[in-house]
Amino acid sequence: MPKVAVVGATGMVGRMMLNVLEERNFPIDELYLFASAKSAGLEIEFKNKKYIVEELKEDSFDRGIDIALFSAGASTSLKFAKIAASKGCVVIDNSSAWRMDEEVPLVVPEVNPEDIKWNKGIIANPNCSTIQAVVALKPLDLKYKIKRIVYSTYQAVSGAGQSGYEDLKNGVQGIAPKKFQHPIAFNVIPHIDVFMEDGYTKEEIKMINETRKIMHRPDLKVTATTVRVPVYHGHSESINVEFEKDFKLHEVKEILRNSPGIILMDDPNNNIYPMPIYAEGKNEVFVGRLRRDDSVDFGLNMWVVADNIRKGAATNAVQIAELLISK
Repeated sequence: MPKVAVVGATGMVGRMMLNVLEERNFPIDELYLFASAKSAGLEIEFKNKKYIVEELKEDSFDRGIDIALFSAGASTSLKFAKIAASKGCVVIDNSSAWRMDEEVPLVVPEVNPEDIKWNKGIIANPNCSTIQAVVALKPLDLKYKIKRIVYSTYQAVSGAGQSGYEDLKNGVQGIAPKKFQHPIAFNVIPHIDVFMEDGYTKEEIKMINETRKIMHRPDLKVTATTVRVPVYHGHSESINVEFEKDFKLHEVKEILRNSPGIILMDDPNNNIYPMPIYAEGKNEVFVGRLRRDDSVDFGLNMWVVADNIRKGAATNAVQIAELLISK
């Protein structure tokens, strides 16, 4: 059984990684928990055993750790992932640090599990909003070949970490925001991450570039608008897809119904469609509101929802780890 470490173990995603490891009964010989100096010494329970959080240091991986799940921010990953990899550890990194590095596979297990094979000690976990989108899109790309994608996202505050969560909680009581640029309570903010020179935000660029890399479609036409909404957990996405060839709507539903990691919720006559309130606490991607877009030849509209802390981060990372040990 592997020796496993969780880096950033005290954060929102780090704690969820531990929950998912326990829920899925991931085989662990020894477990190590790392975080910043200010969190060192904290106690976390895992499988009815208490573990002391250690400060992450350059010699932390000098003990034969096999797999390390990182969720401690890009600067930490840039510094420590290579150190861990040099000691024979495979790092599964949840930050943006390595995602677009040509030497690092960017993996969603339902979409491109084969890319794990060429890792050199670091595997990147994609952006939360990208993960759920490509899970829904990949089986349709295989059948109809996607020509163009238009993303419009409605992203939960937990995607901005604990401070984003607190902004909504406090904002309902009229307290000024600390994390976001504007109040998020009773509001919608079309601004996630920093703005680039072309007017897109970094989050939008991430979705565009990561989709191309994961789906092995470097020339795929993709555009995105990413928006923060006053929801605690669960990202929602309106995805408009244009295919190379025609499709039958009932075939699309059948493909999605039978694809791994997807739950089809598409019965509008009975008010059944994906919502964050259903996705919270679940590991699957929920798809619904499927309908033709008659403004183009072979267009489809779909609504995709997932728990951003689970499938969008922790669960995807643990699934990658499961693939590693299975191989």
